[in-house]
Parts: sequence; structure tokens; C-alpha cells
Amino acid sequence: MYLNQISYSNFRCLEDGKIDLDRNFNLIYGKNGQGKTSFIEAVHFLATGKSFRTKKLKELFRYNRNRVIVFGKYTGKNNEENTMAIDVNEDRKDFYINRNKNKYIDYVGLLNIISFIPEDIEIIIGNPGVRRNFFNYEISQARRDYLRSIVDFEKILKIRNKLIREKKTGEEIYRIYNEKFIEEGVNIIIHRREFIRNISILLNLNYRKLFDEKSELKLKYECFLGEVEKKSREELKEKFEELCIRKAERERFLGYSLIGPQKDDFVFELNGKNAKSFSSQGEKKSIIFSLKISEIDMLVKEKNEYPVFIMDDIASYFDEIRKKSILDYFVNKKIQCFITSTEDLNIKGKRFIVDKGKVKVYD
Repeated sequence: MYLNQISYSNFRCLEDGKIDLDRNFNLIYGKNGQGKTSFIEAVHFLATGKSFRTKKLKELFRYNRNRVIVFGKYTGKNNEENTMAIDVNEDRKDFYINRNKNKYIDYVGLLNIISFIPEDIEIIIGNPGVRRNFFNYEISQARRDYLRSIVDFEKILKIRNKLIREKKTGEEIYRIYNEKFIEEGVNIIIHRREFIRNISILLNLNYRKLFDEKSELKLKYECFLGEVEKKSREELKEKFEELCIRKAERERFLGYSLIGPQKDDFVFELNGKNAKSFSSQGEKKSIIFSLKISEIDMLVKEKNEYPVFIMDDIASYFDEIRKKSILDYFVNKKIQCFITSTEDLNIKGKRFIVDKGKVKVYD
């Protein structure tokens, strides 16, 4: 799976353009503040419908513009070329697959993408919501059923909260939605449990291979139900129902749901200690990079597809030895990469120079 071409109009500081891409390495050079990160952000936005820099759509618009279009041609695992596009105005996003308008749920996962950017440190040091959002998207890329469960659960949660606020928990409508709340909640728990179990093994192996063969790295799923690793679907449902009953009075008093997978967290432990509190900045960067490599392994395992990989400013992350081993990894895997840098990385691939928002091939 790889991106053949990307076009963009009114995207941040970038001059409108249509860029033909390399199957393997795409190296984006330029001085700071010229638009290198905006270019790979456009690639990420095309694949995911989301920016890795902001949640505000208006920040994606070039100054004094009110519409952004990003269009791409990509080759899937059947070696057929397809198109995808996102058309954004001030209050909506429209998604297109082969020029036909589609729902976001059908768009996600067409072009799988993994990013490694400075903001990723928040996955470790940020609040639980950051980690939930991150893993929600990563699991959704591999499993569309999970995305459907997340979308349905969020709708049900809003209705459940509304019924609690309106003091309607004794009515039949609440009972119906509470049952749906539990059903989709259990679906999410089972998906998360299985995904984290599998990626945790890969995470430890990759961390040892790339950074420290003597260390032990674990990723733990902290479910709001407590220990869930060995529980069956029926046992999870029963435990959820019991918790709903126990928390009902407190929920009525506060006016919102106190339980559910929207309360879950994910914890990284390095050598038995919480990485958020005890790991150094260097160790945290290495954990995140190992996680990204493990995501690639998971997508290959789940979908038999290699994702696109983007990395912003590799030189600021790793020393020369580590940088070489990382680049060699991608060469051997034959993964399409987009890497920004202020210096020449001496890699065979297509080079682009970004100057004042204009992207052009660099000979």
C-alpha cells in the first residue's frame, strides 16, 4: 500500500500543488518554518481526515481562505490504483472514495498510516483521553468493527447522559439505552484487550531490538471494570451490569455517566515502573518509536498490508548510529516513508525541497 500522488489546495502555508511520490522514500528538506511539516500533515490528513497538529479545522486553511481540498491517488494491496479525497469548508468535511462521496467510517483504513512526530510524547505524558484517542484510531485502522462500536457507543453515551440529566432513569427508554450502552461497551473492551495483549508483546521485542536488549517494556490496559484479561463476554457483561446498579444513585446526583470504556486508560511500564513518572525523555522517545514500529507489525498481521510511515525531523530525535539502524529498518521492510529533515540523510529516494510553502523536486 502506498501513495502515488497528492494534490492540495489552500492547505496551510503550502502553495497549491500536485506532487508525484516515490514508492519507497520521500525526503522533504528545507529550513525551519518553510512548510515541511505542513506537507507531511497534508499526507496524514488525506489518510485519516485528522491533523496531528490541531483539532481546529480553520487552522488548516490558508490565510483568508474558507475551503481546503486534499486529493490523492494510492495503490492498494490488489495493485489497483484508487483515489481518495477530503473537501473541507468551515463547518464540514466530505470524504470521497474513487470520486464518490462516502461516510467517514468507510474512509478510515483505506490508506493506513503511522506517524512519528514530536507531539507523540503526549501518548505517555498526556491525560488518559490522549491515549484513548490514539488507540481508538490505531485499532480502527486495523478493525472496522471496532470503529463502528466506538461511533455507536459515543451516540449511546450522549443519549444515556441526557436521560440521566432529565431524571428519566426509571423509564423504559433508559433501560433500552442502558442495555445498548453495556453491549457496545463490552465489544470495545474485548477489542481493546486483544489488541493491547498482542501489541504489548511486539512492543517489548521492538524496544529490545532497537534500543535496549536488557529492558522489559509492557503496555497495560487499565479497564474501568478492573481486571478483565481472563473474563468471558458474559462475565464482562455481568460485571458491567452490577457496576451500573452500584453507580446509579451517584450518576443521578451528578447528571452523567461515571462508568464505561470512556474511562479506560493505557499504561506503559519500563522495567516495572510507570514510564510517565520514571522514564527519561530519551527513554520515552524510544518507547514511542517502538510503539510505532509495533503498530506497523500489527497492521501487517491484521490486514496483511504495510502502512505509509511519516516522520517529522528525524535528526532531532536520534544519534547517527540509531538513525542509521532506523532507516535501514524501513529500507528492508520496503515501507513508503515521508521524512522531513534540515540535512541530507544520504538515502536513495525522491528528494523534495520546501521553500516558502512551495514544494518541488530537488535534484
